Amino acid sequence: MKISIFLMVLVSLFTLELIPFIHEAIILPFTAFVAYISAGVASFFDSTIQAEGIVMRSLANGTAVKIMPGCNGVEAMICLAAAIIAFPASLYHQIIGLIVGFIAIQMLNIVRIISLFYLLQWNKEWFEWAHLYVWQALIILDALIIFILWVRWLPADDASADGEYEGA
Repeated sequence: MKISIFLMVLVSLFTLELIPFIHEAIILPFTAFVAYISAGVASFFDSTIQAEGIVMRSLANGTAVKIMPGCNGVEAMICLAAAIIAFPASLYHQIIGLIVGFIAIQMLNIVRIISLFYLLQWNKEWFEWAHLYVWQALIILDALIIFILWVRWLPADDASADGEYEGA
C-alpha cells in the first residue's frame, strides 16, 4: 500500500511539474532564483559572476551555464517528497522532513551548480561527465540520505493513522 502511495505522489508531482502554467509560473522563476543564489554565493570568490534569468555568467571570460529544469533540484525534491508522504509518520514530522530536505537538497544543488560552472571553464569534457553522471547521482543520493536520516530521526512513538509505524 505504501508503494502505491509513493508511486501516486511521484507521478502526480512529476505531472504537475510538466503542466505549462506550473512550469512558467513556478518552475522557471524558481530556477532563476537558484541561478541568482548560486551567482550570489560564487560572487564571494569572484565578483565578475552574475545571474541573468536562468543563466549564471562570468563577465570576465563569458563562460555561462544555463540552469535548466532538471538541474534545479526539483526532481530530487519530488522523489524525497513522495517517499516522506508515503511513509507512515505524523503530518508534523512529514512537514519538518520536507522543509529540511528541501533546504539540504538546494544547498547541495548550489554547490553542484557552482562547481560545474568552474569545471566548465577548466575542461568541457570533465564538465559533461560530472554534470551527467557524478552530480546527477549525488543529488539523488542526497535525497536518499536525507530520507534515511529523517526516518531515523522520527520518534519511536510517532504513529500513522493506520497504526502500522513502530519506530525506526
